Amino acid sequence: MTKKLLFFSFVLTFSLGFSQQNKDYSFSLQEAITFALDSNYTSINARRDIAKAIKQKWETTAQGLPQIDGTVSYQNNLKQPVTLIPGEFGGGEPGTFTPVTFGTKQNANAVATLNQLIFDGSYLVGLKAAKAFLRFSENANEKTRLEVRKGVINAYGSVLLAQELVAIFEKNKTNLEDNLFETRKIFENGLTEEENVEQLEITLLDIETQLSNARRSQKIAKQMFNLALGIDVFAPVILTDSLDELADNNISLALLDASLNIEDNVDYKIAYNLTEQRFFEMRLEKSKYLPRLSAFVNYGTSANSNDFSFFNGDQKWYQSSVLGVSLNIPIFSSGMRSASTQRAKIALEQAKTDFEQSKQQIKLDLTSARSNYQFAIENYKNSKKNLALAVRIENKNQIKFTEGLGASFDLRQAQTQLYTAQQQYFQSMLQVINEKANLETVLNIPQLRIDSETIKKQY
Repeated sequence: MTKKLLFFSFVLTFSLGFSQQNKDYSFSLQEAITFALDSNYTSINARRDIAKAIKQKWETTAQGLPQIDGTVSYQNNLKQPVTLIPGEFGGGEPGTFTPVTFGTKQNANAVATLNQLIFDGSYLVGLKAAKAFLRFSENANEKTRLEVRKGVINAYGSVLLAQELVAIFEKNKTNLEDNLFETRKIFENGLTEEENVEQLEITLLDIETQLSNARRSQKIAKQMFNLALGIDVFAPVILTDSLDELADNNISLALLDASLNIEDNVDYKIAYNLTEQRFFEMRLEKSKYLPRLSAFVNYGTSANSNDFSFFNGDQKWYQSSVLGVSLNIPIFSSGMRSASTQRAKIALEQAKTDFEQSKQQIKLDLTSARSNYQFAIENYKNSKKNLALAVRIENKNQIKFTEGLGASFDLRQAQTQLYTAQQQYFQSMLQVINEKANLETVLNIPQLRIDSETIKKQY
């Protein structure tokens, strides 16, 4: 019976694991973004960073709240120490000593101590610094979510691009094979030159090489997309959006004129947070000049006996209690505190300089993102026109070649031009999608902030 249960358990576990690894997924681009924001590995750890910051904030706060410690000790004097006292104390001769043993052989103590911080400048600074660090963690999480969104858009588009390239290479390969077959028949009948066959063979070999590479790239693109989502890289995934639809939907001329409130930019907020941290570090060094006041009260009980009788009802326990206040006043540190304060001040000035540089960098990033997005739209439109022209040119040369009016070299050149135009067209669509995502990231569109209260409920 036990063997049957073990076998059933093994089969069930294997089946569940196998089904999870072979789970099928289907996503539109927006569905993929929503899924990744929750399941992406980096996004998960960014939320955990917020949870850690929340715990650190409470850890700092708790340092100023009452602290209670308890101590229980037991001592068995296997060999009690002997003390020599002058003999005349016990009626003996002067100059002699009498050995005496003090205390009992066994002792037990239990003490509880309550400590309370009354004033500490570093504690007050630490509270503010902990809040600032929590804000930094929230902003870092927002940055991560924006980058995850951009990464998913790029990965989604890359998979679609790879699929389009594989499809177009397969179509071109089929057309070339048919063309090569007909040309060989004509050559065998002595109606065309062997060079025409060889030119087509060269073109076909190039297409077969590109097709093989496109298929490998497609596998890699799918695995990178799965990694961006936070799922098994070998899990089957179906993409429901098409590349041309996404390209058309991501053309937004109004976005080129969108204004940026620089304080909404996540890089601005993170740079400001770093300035805050340097400021509180300087305040912390200055607080070391201030005194530290704390108080404590304890309550203890102790018992003494030559035998282990501490759990007996007639054992006597003696109570004690102490109330105390401690004031620590810094007086002289040989310049150590001054040097630490100056070092922190210099670090603050560096942070302010970095903050100013970040503001200018954001403005530059916005200008660059707008320019790249506008170029991507223009390039997409031009690539579409170029593809139509390349198709017409290739068709004309194909007709001339078939009718014996055109050279095979001219046909190969027209075909190569067409294949290049096809790739540029698909890549221009992906460029539109990616550059729009880059511009939205700089503009902090959409808002992807998670409040710490939401994280607190999860942890």
